[in-house]
Amino acid sequence: MPSETAMKSPPQTMARKMAAGYLLVTVFSLAAIIFALRSLHVETARSERLVAVDFTALNTYRDLRQNLLAQESLGKQYLILRDHTILELYDRRQQEFASLWHDLAPLPLPAIQKDLAPRAAAYEALSTRCRNLFDKKQWKQAGTCLNQTLAPLRDSLIDTLDTQTAIQEKSLKESMKAFSTDSRQAYRLTLLMAFLGIALSAPVSITVILSLHRSIKELVLATKKIAAGTFDHPINVDREDEFGYLAREFSDMGYKLQELERLRLDANPLTHLPGNRAIDQALLKRIEQKIPFAHLYIDLDHFKAYGDRYGYRAGSDAIVLVGDLVEEATRAYGTPDDLIGHIGGDDFVVLTTPEAAEPIARALVSKFDETVPQLYSSEDRQAGSFVAKDRYGVERRFPLLTISVAILSSENLDRPSPAAISHESAKMKEHLKSLPGSNFLINRRKKIGA
Repeated sequence: MPSETAMKSPPQTMARKMAAGYLLVTVFSLAAIIFALRSLHVETARSERLVAVDFTALNTYRDLRQNLLAQESLGKQYLILRDHTILELYDRRQQEFASLWHDLAPLPLPAIQKDLAPRAAAYEALSTRCRNLFDKKQWKQAGTCLNQTLAPLRDSLIDTLDTQTAIQEKSLKESMKAFSTDSRQAYRLTLLMAFLGIALSAPVSITVILSLHRSIKELVLATKKIAAGTFDHPINVDREDEFGYLAREFSDMGYKLQELERLRLDANPLTHLPGNRAIDQALLKRIEQKIPFAHLYIDLDHFKAYGDRYGYRAGSDAIVLVGDLVEEATRAYGTPDDLIGHIGGDDFVVLTTPEAAEPIARALVSKFDETVPQLYSSEDRQAGSFVAKDRYGVERRFPLLTISVAILSSENLDRPSPAAISHESAKMKEHLKSLPGSNFLINRRKKIGA
């Protein structure tokens, strides 16, 4: 795990040692120390910038690009279907764009103000104008605005984001390479100056040399490993001096990069919600720290029949809708520390406090039943069902989609674990699926065996 000391100021242990041995240190030894500390400061600042600016900008570029493509798709869908649910998704993507730009704009990168800011401002203004045409139901003008006026500006903004992403990736590779080169040069120059003063300050010089050799060698190796994609390379962080601080800073950067990569790979590509790895980590953290929690397992009923009738695209839209409804209910009734995860398919998970579980489930079921008819044709909606083949190839009548929410508290289990929670939730889900309509069920049994 990243060390807590990385949040503090660099220790000055080495500087105090140098001051105590001042009378024995020659001009060359003092120059070596000053040069080493200066190099340490420069490399620490560089590593902090990599995490705080460069990697943040790169991830935000990618998120903005995905957001723009989502806006384009939702805008076209709304013009065709004129479904209020799609308009809500479109509005949410516009708000998400503004939030992402708010995070990106302050970063000290010239390209943001020079190339991206004017295009982003123009896009937001024009997008708002096109959106207002939806409210006025001026469909022809809205189509012209989206497809002929806004589309070229969006394409230009996406091209700029792609260009800046490529530039940022190249810059990061060059920075990592320069970090390794500068570290080697700092080591050689410091070693040379230290040897010049070793005759008069042998003890101090030997201490500096050994510290630099071990620390810089470790950091150079770590730089190569991280540049090659091995983010979890271990670094010796036992030293309580400036070099130990730099090692911890570098180690923390590796952990952060590793976590960012894991989250990127683990996130569901459809809803962008955390996947199985993040869910298990959050569960284990709560279990290890003995934090009481409630586990909500959310599943759609009759989803396969719906997908067979309306197609995979409609099925994907339904899953995105459920993800949005889960987020909405959790934000309204949960806590800031809650986790919303997407296991895959039509299965979702929410980790919240035991007190918030029932209000979240109740709000989700109510909002789902209110919204789900919009996913169907008028014929199926009026009938309240449709005829389709089941998984055995037998034709039968299926009701509209319903939702099941199985709620299990950590206090229900003797030995809470991801496996035990998953097993118990699966049993509750099977029971819920046997009931008509949308339902939620709270497991009130105490001390269930694993």
